[in-house]
Amino acid sequence: MNMRKVVNKGQAQRAKEYKSFSSWRYTFVSVCIGLFIVLLLIRLATIQIVSPKYLTQQADKRSIRVTKSIASRGNIEDRYGEQLAVSVPAYAVWVDPKAVLKKVAFTKKALVDSLKINKRTGNGYYEKEYFDQSKKWPALAEILGINLAKLKKIISKPHGRFIYLKRQVSVDVVDYITKLHLPGIAKKIESQRYYPTGEINANILGLTNLDGQGIDGIEKTYNTYLQGQTGIKRVRKDRLGNVIDDISVIKKKKEAGVLQLSIDQRVQAVAYHQIKKAVEMNRATSGSIVVINVHTGEVFAMANYPSFNPNDRSQYQAYKLRNRAITDSFEPGSTVKPLVMTSALLNTKVTPDEIIDTSPGWINVGGRRVRDGSNLGKIDLATILQKSSNVGISKISLRLKPDQLEQTFSDLGLGNDTGINLIGESAGTVPHRNHWSPFELATMSFGYGITTTTLQLAKAYAILANGGISYPLTILKQSSQPDGRRVIPQHVAREVVSMMEGVSKKGGTAPAAKVNGYRVAGKTGTTRVAVSGGYGDDYISIFAGVAPASDPQFSIVVMINEPQGDSYYAGVVAAPVFSSVMRSALLLSDIPPDNHDSSYTLLEKQ
Repeated sequence: MNMRKVVNKGQAQRAKEYKSFSSWRYTFVSVCIGLFIVLLLIRLATIQIVSPKYLTQQADKRSIRVTKSIASRGNIEDRYGEQLAVSVPAYAVWVDPKAVLKKVAFTKKALVDSLKINKRTGNGYYEKEYFDQSKKWPALAEILGINLAKLKKIISKPHGRFIYLKRQVSVDVVDYITKLHLPGIAKKIESQRYYPTGEINANILGLTNLDGQGIDGIEKTYNTYLQGQTGIKRVRKDRLGNVIDDISVIKKKKEAGVLQLSIDQRVQAVAYHQIKKAVEMNRATSGSIVVINVHTGEVFAMANYPSFNPNDRSQYQAYKLRNRAITDSFEPGSTVKPLVMTSALLNTKVTPDEIIDTSPGWINVGGRRVRDGSNLGKIDLATILQKSSNVGISKISLRLKPDQLEQTFSDLGLGNDTGINLIGESAGTVPHRNHWSPFELATMSFGYGITTTTLQLAKAYAILANGGISYPLTILKQSSQPDGRRVIPQHVAREVVSMMEGVSKKGGTAPAAKVNGYRVAGKTGTTRVAVSGGYGDDYISIFAGVAPASDPQFSIVVMINEPQGDSYYAGVVAAPVFSSVMRSALLLSDIPPDNHDSSYTLLEKQ
């Protein structure tokens, strides 16, 4: 009985629950779920079919980035690998003015409370107080070398987001700035060009600008080679900035080349210090020197003074950067006499053993007088060069036709490009005329009426020293013997070199050019500086020579512009520079002595 009551009670309960079920609720929930599924399907169709391109673009905007792989500028080395120009890490310090102004706004209330300036308003006022109350901003201005007022003006720009404060800043300076914890101040890594040899090579190496582009000298000439090519590629990054996929290469990275010069830094250093010493001792305005390997056309040294330290841009002045050895042309004076002698021998206007009568020490040419310092009487061709006789060389030049002399000058490189491929080179001038007066021809034979550069004159002497073969000059180290072109017969070139040996001997115009242990062949030249309407009172002192005379290896030309005082002659001013530099070049290149009658010793060599 009791069991039946329990069963009936359970059935009654289930019947009650069944009666409580609402069909309309079930229908409503089912419809909602169905609508939700339909909406999902519609959204899915929209994403994948209707507008996938737009959404993909939006996703790409948030994840795809273009990155650069910077190619550091290539180094410049001397012929033995010594570094002359290198790129070192540096930083650019920049500011986000908006971030700084946000900090100003954040601290405004604190400033008002601490300074009790409740009645004062205006952003400009609060900015002023913010800077004045902090010792960090003056510290930043001082370390960067920026005027504090200028720094305030930069940072007060309300819409600025990226402004350079200073570029090419050292790591130590950046570390100091980081410790200041200033808002809106950030750093950006870049590179800085550093020149280990400083002022010694400044005139030939040139400079780069803040963006690493060559703007002068070798840096500009070979800018493309030294710069390389920055690589650019498209990548996908995650929200943390990590690269998760390399999509494509836009521009392939190309490493910069290392440029090896023909310069021997040991000889270059000696040449620079000697030319600097000569300019300063003689109170001259400038000077230049060139050293050429006569068998390859390689320039072993090219130095100029004045110069400046390219690592300190505050020293920069345009006239100090000029490579005077290739840019400044001048009348070469008596240093062209061996070239005139070459032309006369080449055109059989004289014979090597001929005697020229220079009495009484002067001659009239075209109604004007050409004179020597003294009456040398009857002298041979070698003595004409040894004593630098204007009368003797004039008589020889008057035997030549003007076009014959012009052709010889041209063959020896005067008035022509040297082939060195450096920006700013002057070609000099050799006038080409249908008619030359006798006086013009005579004066041209001792270096007036034509112009040349230190480099050009050195090339002319290198051709004579090399037995009449002309090589294009180069500032780059050569891996093999270049092709030369014979322009002067070998016997003529050797004859002229032999004649020039007397210049550095006793009785010559330049005993100071002697190099102990070696035979030296050379020529002095002292010429007046051309000015508007004629010639002024200043001089140019030049010495050009080769050594060892028995088998020449180097051609050197020294030019000192406007030496002051009584000692302006080339034999006193320029010849000692030649001697010191030639001695260094020969010893450092292990060239054996050829003058066994001199007092040269092995101890001196060491």
